[in-house]
Amino acid sequence: MMILTGAFALAGSFFSLNAEENWPRFRGPQGTGHSTAKDLPSQWDKKSVMWKTTLKGTGQSSPVNWGDKLFVTSSSDDGRERYVICLSKNDGKVIWEKIIACENPEKAHKMNSWATPSCVTDGERVVAFFGPAGIHCFDLDGKKLWSQNLGDFPGIWGVAASPVMVGDLVIQNTDCSGPSALVAFDKKTGKKVWETVREEKPRGGWSTPIVVDSGKGKILVLNGEFGVRAYDPKNGKELWFCKAFNGRGAPVPDYANNVVYVVNGKPGDTYAVELGGSGDVTESKMKWHAKRQGGRDLPSPAVMGNYFMVASMSGVVTCYDAKSGDTLWSEKIDHKGLQLAASPLVANGLLYLQNVNGGEVIIIKPGKKLNVVAINSLGADKGEIFRATLAPIDGRLYARSHNALYCIGK
Repeated sequence: MMILTGAFALAGSFFSLNAEENWPRFRGPQGTGHSTAKDLPSQWDKKSVMWKTTLKGTGQSSPVNWGDKLFVTSSSDDGRERYVICLSKNDGKVIWEKIIACENPEKAHKMNSWATPSCVTDGERVVAFFGPAGIHCFDLDGKKLWSQNLGDFPGIWGVAASPVMVGDLVIQNTDCSGPSALVAFDKKTGKKVWETVREEKPRGGWSTPIVVDSGKGKILVLNGEFGVRAYDPKNGKELWFCKAFNGRGAPVPDYANNVVYVVNGKPGDTYAVELGGSGDVTESKMKWHAKRQGGRDLPSPAVMGNYFMVASMSGVVTCYDAKSGDTLWSEKIDHKGLQLAASPLVANGLLYLQNVNGGEVIIIKPGKKLNVVAINSLGADKGEIFRATLAPIDGRLYARSHNALYCIGK
């Protein structure tokens, strides 16, 4: 069901940003973790950490930036306070910090937090989403512009989907164990423009939509409990649906060559969906599906040329032929205590995977066999938890743990 509540304004073109200068949303300008940067470090140690800033509270949101300002979110230990924090990209000093009260915090799973969704910014405003604590828009100097209450978010899992901006809209996935929807707000006024109910109960999805070019215009693609769906960003109309092989639609799909590549969080086949069609396209547009390895709760997948890379929480990496879905190899990375949760970064032909425990980054070069080219340490303690995604900005990497932000230089 779709509810229209206002006018749509889509000014000019969609996001088109230099990934090296601005990383404005979760997983970068396209939302798929691919960076055009050619100068990122691929080997480092604790001496390469240019600065480290201890953050107020805890959280799992990934850093985003515009210009010299970085934005992250955090939360008090009981979830009754949520924080939006602006830091200097150059030295990590806190520029401003805003506190948002939450009278009735949602339950959060032990692998989640009360500050998991990342901010989104367009260079004029920054938007943060906190589930029952609402969605909030500030200017880049920290002045509150608008807020909206989006409900209670029942269930035991918490929230994780990050807001995105498309033209003049802020779009938020509100999947949870209760009523789930995709909601759009005017980014200048906060007025609701449209709301589309999603049939993702009883578990929810937690995924963040990506924007892709269908050949006939831009569409939103969003993973979910039952499969992947495409929407028209102008009005929220569902365009097509491809059924998944199992539930828990947390991982963000990747996109290349007019094909969307999808995995779900529970064990089951990975699959590729050709863009186009309408309604249920499971039979007509699914190009291939293939068995995947490594258990449940996977990071997001990555297409790298002819290779489709899927890593598991347990450290098993599987490489598929991106065109056919044939499994080329599947191997466990030999690194003691390895656990993968954050979505990968793809840059300069390399796959960056970060260990939950201590933040070491395993760098893989795709090919016909597993090729680990580096395992890099920040010098963090093994008890420090890293579930946020790496952010590449101006030739540096920014890594966020539960309570600290690191800047890695060459």
